[in-house]
Amino acid sequence: MLLRDCPVISKRKPESMALFAVFQTTFLLTLLSLRTHQSEVLAEHLPLTPEALKVSVNSAQQCLHLQWTVHNLPYNQEFKMIFQIQISRTETSNVIWMGNYSTTMKRNETVHWSWESELPLECAAHFVRIRSVVDDARFPEWNFWSSWSSWQEVNVQDSTGQDTLFVFPKDKLVEEGSNITICYISGNIQNDISCYLEGEQIHGEQLDPHVSTFKLENVPFIRKGGTNIYCEEKQRKAISNGTVLFVSKVLEEPKDFSCETRDFKTLICTWDPGANTALDWSKQPSQSYTLFESYSGKKKHCEEKNRCNWQITQDSQEIYNFTLITENYLRKRSVNLLFNLTHRVHPMSPFSVQFENISATSAVMTWKVHSLGDYFTLLCQVELHGEGKMIQHNVSVKANGKYLLNELEPNTEYVAQVHCADDNHFWKWSEWSGRDFTTPEAAPSEAPDVWRTMKSGSHNVTLFWKPLSKFHANGKILFYNVAVENLDKPSRLEHRSIPAPANSTELTLDGCSYQIRVTASNSAGASPAAVIVVSAAPGNKEIEEEIIEGTEDGFSMSWKPQSGDVMGYVVEWCDRPQDPLCDFQWKKLGPNTTSTVISSDAFRPGVQYNFRIYELSTKRIAHLLERKTGYTRELAPSDNPHVVTNNLTSHSFTLSWKNYSTKSQPAFIRGYHVYLKSKEEQCQPGAEKAVLPDDTVCCQYKIDNPEQKTFTVENLKPESFYEFLVTPHTSFSEGPSGTFTKVRTPDEYPYMLVHVIVPVVICVVLLVCGCLLKSQWMKDKCYPDIPDPYKSSVLSLIKSKENPHRTIMSISDCIPDAIEVVNKQEGSKIQSLGTRKSLTEPELTKLSYLYLLPTEKNYSGPGPCICFENYTYNQAASDCASCGHAPVSPEAPPSQWGLLTSSENLLKALEKNYMNSLGEIPAGETTLNYVSQLASPMSGDKDSLSTNALVPPPCSEYKMQMAVPLCLASPPPTENSDLSSITLLGPSEHYR
Repeated sequence: MLLRDCPVISKRKPESMALFAVFQTTFLLTLLSLRTHQSEVLAEHLPLTPEALKVSVNSAQQCLHLQWTVHNLPYNQEFKMIFQIQISRTETSNVIWMGNYSTTMKRNETVHWSWESELPLECAAHFVRIRSVVDDARFPEWNFWSSWSSWQEVNVQDSTGQDTLFVFPKDKLVEEGSNITICYISGNIQNDISCYLEGEQIHGEQLDPHVSTFKLENVPFIRKGGTNIYCEEKQRKAISNGTVLFVSKVLEEPKDFSCETRDFKTLICTWDPGANTALDWSKQPSQSYTLFESYSGKKKHCEEKNRCNWQITQDSQEIYNFTLITENYLRKRSVNLLFNLTHRVHPMSPFSVQFENISATSAVMTWKVHSLGDYFTLLCQVELHGEGKMIQHNVSVKANGKYLLNELEPNTEYVAQVHCADDNHFWKWSEWSGRDFTTPEAAPSEAPDVWRTMKSGSHNVTLFWKPLSKFHANGKILFYNVAVENLDKPSRLEHRSIPAPANSTELTLDGCSYQIRVTASNSAGASPAAVIVVSAAPGNKEIEEEIIEGTEDGFSMSWKPQSGDVMGYVVEWCDRPQDPLCDFQWKKLGPNTTSTVISSDAFRPGVQYNFRIYELSTKRIAHLLERKTGYTRELAPSDNPHVVTNNLTSHSFTLSWKNYSTKSQPAFIRGYHVYLKSKEEQCQPGAEKAVLPDDTVCCQYKIDNPEQKTFTVENLKPESFYEFLVTPHTSFSEGPSGTFTKVRTPDEYPYMLVHVIVPVVICVVLLVCGCLLKSQWMKDKCYPDIPDPYKSSVLSLIKSKENPHRTIMSISDCIPDAIEVVNKQEGSKIQSLGTRKSLTEPELTKLSYLYLLPTEKNYSGPGPCICFENYTYNQAASDCASCGHAPVSPEAPPSQWGLLTSSENLLKALEKNYMNSLGEIPAGETTLNYVSQLASPMSGDKDSLSTNALVPPPCSEYKMQMAVPLCLASPPPTENSDLSSITLLGPSEHYR
């Protein structure tokens, strides 16, 4: 109404207008004061304390659910309010949580709020109260806290008996890495309770006399069936209880989320789901996946855990915005993907791959692809695999593809494959499609690598060749052709075929020069020929061997060329020199190469390898250039020499190890070390102190010459013990630590005595040997043999008429010196001493001797002479008894001794009597027997002599012997004298 009056008032006079303004101001001030008073009255009498507070419990979730209302809100409109909540445990004064909750509400509207407790609600009583405040700018007068509501108690504990025990929470579901609190409630405060997590005791704190709590931090995932927790009384173990804690793996965000199409009909979305969060006992199933497209608003639940198919509609939608949502009971996660459909094309794999026109070096490959429309071009990639190599080629196609594969190798197996991708917007290659094929064989493209060895001093040649590589063989080698041409006789040509896989053959050649050609053949043909020449005079001279040092990578060697006109060099060696076959190897080098490195997988440390370097002339003749030897790595000697001790004296001894072989050692022997132990601590000159591995101190002698295998240890003490050890040393190390050998030096004086005795013994031995060697001379001088008449050079031999085999001595050729007259009695049977037969004669013939003495005037007197019979001169005399000495007294007259006569008369008488005695001498006749001056009486003769017989003096030296006829004896025999003996002495002899 005031508004309707506003124009009229404006037409009044100024006085009226001023009065109206004063009235209006007064009215407004009065109204404002009234409203302020009204607000104070409302605030004082209008309570906003929350009412109807109710608390419920969710034990599985360990949550308190609160609901309340505020009845005294003015006006029927929404107010922004803040509620402050306090929660206490065990008693109201023990506030464990306080927080604010903001919301909008109307009068009498019920508010809901939940709180999750870290302690199981069964373990203790909880108390809750609330107060509120209006947080609305429209009503600043109500912006003050209300009074607290009354405490609401929540007690979930069951009534417990004296012998009861409970563990909470029951079957709790938590995520791996979470923190959780458990408790046990015991009805008897006297019980001593222990709790265990998977058998390992856990420790906590006591909440009250009946309740104890345990805090578990970062709980691990152990198994899908849950983690076991149990408590029991320590002493009786009659009271026990437990719970299962279900720990789930953390739900992961899907990884590698991607979508693509292969035919513009279906989108295939894939992802990596991560760990499966499913648990046993249906506590939690596997996480679920949902695909949501925001532009179309469509949603699809995915049945598989890592992929989902989405049908493409015909509305020509090109842009897609997908959200992939995964969730379980504890967590929810999601990822987004935005893409253009034409940029996510993954073609299907090509098909119908074929090969055409396959030759030894080329082939044509064809294939087909699935069409994506007239506007799509595919980029196809062809890969060719063979002999460890890979070749790629790119081809653009729409429906069918074709490509020429060239530069192939004969007799080679290849694998060709192809895959394709969108040529406009590359996304992914399709899967491979391919096939394999093999090119046919071709003739070998290279000559074999040929070399030879020749035995020294013979014409046997062993020919070696290396198998061709697969690249050069161009097929399977069936055999090798060897053609041997005699260069001195060109018409002669020898062929032989050697089946593969043999790599050598032995040729027996003569002294001529030969050219040898070797080719390898397969099913397609033969290779070029390898030519080698064996000269009739190789002219290899003796070359000194050079030592080289090898490494693990091989042997580096160089040489000096002898002439510039060469076509190459050859280095030969054995990979296994210790084996009988030795695995012969060689390496050919060009004419400008004077160094190389020889390496092999067969080289081993500690093995000596020998290398021979040959020079090949332009005529293909090989000449030995150098010889080298070495080890890839030298090792310590494998054994010590066997040492022999010689020349042991009181001050020295000599060590010898001549049988020690240095060739079989794992390194070059550089010398020897001789170790000597003794009680003395001082070393002799030439030695130095050394400490052995066992900390023993000894003297060391060094020998730098490996060929010296003897060593004399000098300046020693007599009657002392010494120990020695000889070990070789190389550039790497010395020989093994062996056992020392003990030796004792002898006494000094016996040694000097040996120096005296040994020369004496040697002289005696030499004297005895000399006597043995001169025994014949001694015999001839002391007791000469009776000469054999048949061998006399002064006798003329006369054949007997009665016995032509008997040889008769001519008496005129010799001068007798003794005569024995034997009177053979009738019926007497006297055997020869030579046959040693018994005497059957009843009475021995009594012998008497007649001595013919020399006619020398100075003869001092006769004496008896020793005689014996020689039956060679007279067969009849051989039957006579042995001669003996007659019992003649030295004082007897010469007439009794014998008849003195001249030698001429005696020879005549002897010749006549001797010729008559060639026949059988009748019984009773007396015959002559040869008597030697040097004969000694027989034992039988001594018995026939009288006891007073004189001992004859020594006989004179033999001069000449012969038989004397009986007629010269004087006087003739009588009855009392059965035997007379006559002795003749030469004119120049005397009786001794």
